[in-house]
Amino acid sequence: MSADGRLETMEPNPTWDAASYEGVVDVLGREDLTYRVWGGDWCKDCRSQLPDFGAALDAAGVPDERIEHYPVEKAEDGSKVGPKVEEYGVELIPTVVVERNGEEVARFVEEATFPIPVYLAERIGELDD
Repeated sequence: MSADGRLETMEPNPTWDAASYEGVVDVLGREDLTYRVWGGDWCKDCRSQLPDFGAALDAAGVPDERIEHYPVEKAEDGSKVGPKVEEYGVELIPTVVVERNGEEVARFVEEATFPIPVYLAERIGELDD
């Protein structure tokens, strides 16, 4: 975690090819969305998945104030502890919650079979405008 509380794993992957995901980038860039990201720089799933998501949000022009980082640690019993973990029911990381007007509209949890940007864009694309 960086000094400003941001997850280092959310640093955009410089090799992520936004041109190959044009539709995904367009959907993620909607101005009415806020992204809440739970992860841990110690977590191998976060290290493998979050840099591409960071790159997708960067390509979509999502400003930092609409991306909230919640660093998570693992307790001795294996449970996750950190900001808003209980409030949002976060059990696995990475977890990304997408909100519109304070309402959850999409959620990615560690075990999804698609990359985070693709998975979320499909769900967000199903929303009525």
